[in-house]
Amino acid sequence: MALKLTVIGTGYLGATHAAAMAELGFEVLGLDIDPAKIETLSAGRVPMYEPGLEDLLRRHVAGLPDSSGRLRFTTSWEEVAAFGDIHFVCVNTPQKHGEYACDMSYVDSAFELLAPHLKQPALVVGKSTVPVGSAARLAARLAELAPAGDRAELAWNPEFLREGFAVEDTLHPDRIVVGVASEHAEKLLREVYATPVGEGTPFVVADYPTAELVKTAANAFLATKISFINAMAEVSEAAGGDVVKLAEAIGHDERIGKKFLRAGIGFGGGCLPKDIRAFMARAGELGADQALTFLREVDSINMRRRAHMVELAREACGGSGFLGKRIAVLGAAFKPDSDDVRDSPALNVAGQIHLQGGQVTVYDPKAMENARRLFPTLGYAASALEAVRGADVVLHLTEWQEFRELDPAELGAVARGRHVIDGRNALVPQGWREAGWTFRAMGRPHA
Repeated sequence: MALKLTVIGTGYLGATHAAAMAELGFEVLGLDIDPAKIETLSAGRVPMYEPGLEDLLRRHVAGLPDSSGRLRFTTSWEEVAAFGDIHFVCVNTPQKHGEYACDMSYVDSAFELLAPHLKQPALVVGKSTVPVGSAARLAARLAELAPAGDRAELAWNPEFLREGFAVEDTLHPDRIVVGVASEHAEKLLREVYATPVGEGTPFVVADYPTAELVKTAANAFLATKISFINAMAEVSEAAGGDVVKLAEAIGHDERIGKKFLRAGIGFGGGCLPKDIRAFMARAGELGADQALTFLREVDSINMRRRAHMVELAREACGGSGFLGKRIAVLGAAFKPDSDDVRDSPALNVAGQIHLQGGQVTVYDPKAMENARRLFPTLGYAASALEAVRGADVVLHLTEWQEFRELDPAELGAVARGRHVIDGRNALVPQGWREAGWTFRAMGRPHA
């Protein structure tokens, strides 16, 4: 008999996972406590921008034309518990307000609300990023609350989604990690992921704490690599070197690799910043805080890049400040191919300049609505050209392909001052300089 799956929480992770599981052939029921979100998803729409996700959703949501009908959504915990053999918990784990630690309230609430309805054998699978030790605690709570007792098992299956590539990363992951406490749980998860495993995706079986640590360790390593090249950008600027050439040279070493060696204004979003901070906080609770003290510098370097961009913009304005100056900011999302503005370096820089008296106009291909909600006092334009019109300085802060393809001469014709600063080292300096722009980039020579 085919397994039936449920997905608890239909945000970015949950909506993607639900649609992908339906694509793999399973009947799926998604749950969220927000009726408006359920209504949106049931109509085949997603409340965020993620390439390919809405098309995938529409192929499977019940009631839509030419749909497989394998995917439905509900707000009922009773319905979810009665329907599913396996329940994936995909709720958010934000940073606690005023602390480094992870806020587990949404995960805890999901377990507290689901478990009392589990009257039949079930596997509950956590996918949220949690502090190590959470799975063992939740497994005990699950067995305590569920009428099915120890027949309600727990597994941990961390997600490794990249925004902008979430559909691909779910259907064709580079690895699948499962933390299990029984062969039965492993068998069920092998059945769920039989298609990608059959295509060659490694299936790594671990215990609970190792599975939890894999996700936080991966994010810590990635953050460290990004901050390393940004530290090299600081040294390159001081020494008159070129961090782009430096990155190219060291990237040829297969032990290092070329990916994530582009210096710029650093990382942001809803994962890396809060995950490395939560990792440090948890290590402290475990008495292993000294092992992760280097992550404090990783975080510090990352935040310092934003302040450095503000200073470069101030220099381009003449050095005396931003009063009376107009600044065009190209980019609002924390990365391209996303509308996510959580902890966005681009908006952080724009906000700092605005607070210091600059007239800031922002343009982003997809994130304008979210940016307006977060920073309503900034100016917004309908196109890159309109953002640059009358600007004294242009800042390139999110590396959308659209910005790489801009015509520097066309922009120069409407700008008040031809000063551009590339905060992502993604533009080609020669074309801008030939069009009469003063071109600066982080960690690179001025000319």
